Amino acid sequence: MESPGDETASPSGLPREVLMSLHLGDTAPDFQVDTSEGPISFHEWAGDSWVVFFSHPADFTPVCTTELGRVAQLRDEWDKRGVKTIALSVDSVEEHAKWKPEVESYNDTTVDYPIIADPDKRIAELYDMIHPGEGDTSSVRSVFVIDPEKKIRLTMTYPKSTGRNFLEILRVVDALQEGDRGQCSTPVDWQPGDKVVVPPTMPTDEARQKFDDVEEFFPYLRTARIKV
Repeated sequence: MESPGDETASPSGLPREVLMSLHLGDTAPDFQVDTSEGPISFHEWAGDSWVVFFSHPADFTPVCTTELGRVAQLRDEWDKRGVKTIALSVDSVEEHAKWKPEVESYNDTTVDYPIIADPDKRIAELYDMIHPGEGDTSSVRSVFVIDPEKKIRLTMTYPKSTGRNFLEILRVVDALQEGDRGQCSTPVDWQPGDKVVVPPTMPTDEARQKFDDVEEFFPYLRTARIKV
């Protein structure tokens, strides 16, 4: 049996090696859970939308208050991209309900997306959101971007001391959606409207048929625009 201070055990006492390690391209695990908006089944709630699923360390903390408010302020931007947002911390539904008015007041917005209540750390462990080296057993600032096929397309982990840049997360969603639409890649610092990168396996002659405004710098590096 694991001792309480054994670093090989998860916060729930499970050996760490039995916990799931999630990778890009994996199916996001489904779960049923209580949230600030009522009980949900994750995959059913997600439906055919993209999802930004993010964790925060705790309610009634300063950085988290700014983050959850910023996500709410960006509601129109998420909607334009067909994205649903959902947050998680290891607090209870009751704590979420007490805290949410303060998030709304500070950020002058309405928090209308679910905040998962995970006091037993079941979901946080399932998604590997608890990093003991960060000082306690609350969740770190994890982000999962999940596509309509329920595949994990991006993961990001911020330390508890650093608030996330949700404009960058919007940019990543734009890049993923553009790449899917054109079967292409996006270069460094890409923004919507910029040229994309032709797959290096595609011959240039074929690229000129598939894309507009193809420019070749090297045989492996061609930029272009997706045909409208």
